[in-house]
Amino acid sequence: METNLGIQIFSMVLYIAVLLFIVDVMRKNPRFALVFWLLALLTFPLWGNYVEGWFRWVKTLSVLVPTAFLVGFGRYAELYKKENILKIFRGEWLLWSLYAVLFLNIAEATLKDFQTDNIFNAVSGVILCITQPLVKYRYIKKRFWSIGKEGSNGDLIVYTNGAWNFLYTTWNLAFVYGEAGPFFASSFCILLAAELYPILLKRPELYITARVYTLATHILLRATGVGVLFEKYMNASNWVGNAQLLHYWGLVNMILHIPYLFYYFWQLRKTRKLDAETSIA
Repeated sequence: METNLGIQIFSMVLYIAVLLFIVDVMRKNPRFALVFWLLALLTFPLWGNYVEGWFRWVKTLSVLVPTAFLVGFGRYAELYKKENILKIFRGEWLLWSLYAVLFLNIAEATLKDFQTDNIFNAVSGVILCITQPLVKYRYIKKRFWSIGKEGSNGDLIVYTNGAWNFLYTTWNLAFVYGEAGPFFASSFCILLAAELYPILLKRPELYITARVYTLATHILLRATGVGVLFEKYMNASNWVGNAQLLHYWGLVNMILHIPYLFYYFWQLRKTRKLDAETSIA
């Protein structure tokens, strides 16, 4: 079923605005976010009606469960340190777990790209996995992940830069173009909202926070059946299916990602050298 272009555009603009609002509310109200995502897990009995295939199940579980427990309890524990019962969520293991979740979500899509012969885009996914900032690099003092270290909201901070954020966005857009079908337009909205939020705040380190909450919101809506609205008002069936476009999109992504891979290792070497000189001084 095709959707009128005017309705599509209006629905997408509205959805992006709603997602930006949701990210801001979740980021500024960690207690509410914790309760909301814990309650969201209670919708599990509904998921079997709308979630199909290994990829969708893994994606749903690997996003909603960590959003509720790791991000939710991690932020809460950092802000309310007197509640010792949650002190377990203040260890470095939590940050490494969140790193692993992000890595897993990129790897899931990369594996799917390999399975569907979207090879160039899959190579881009591999590069994103390699260049994803570690929680803490060996021989480098700086931590690249933290919770509650900046601002007063217990923010999840990940020191990605604008280039990595953009590369992740264009890689993921190409992936969903080939995988999501009629849902491409709504998936485009969650990726664009995540890209826009840190730009609007001029804080690229909030990209992962925005990505967590836009993706979790979208997956929750699809897993509980609300996603039928995306098919009705943002149906992208008439946008997708162009194998040649997907092929060249993946190729362009790979061409953009390869220089960044070299830049990443150059920056890593530069930072390591600077740390060593600082230690000697």
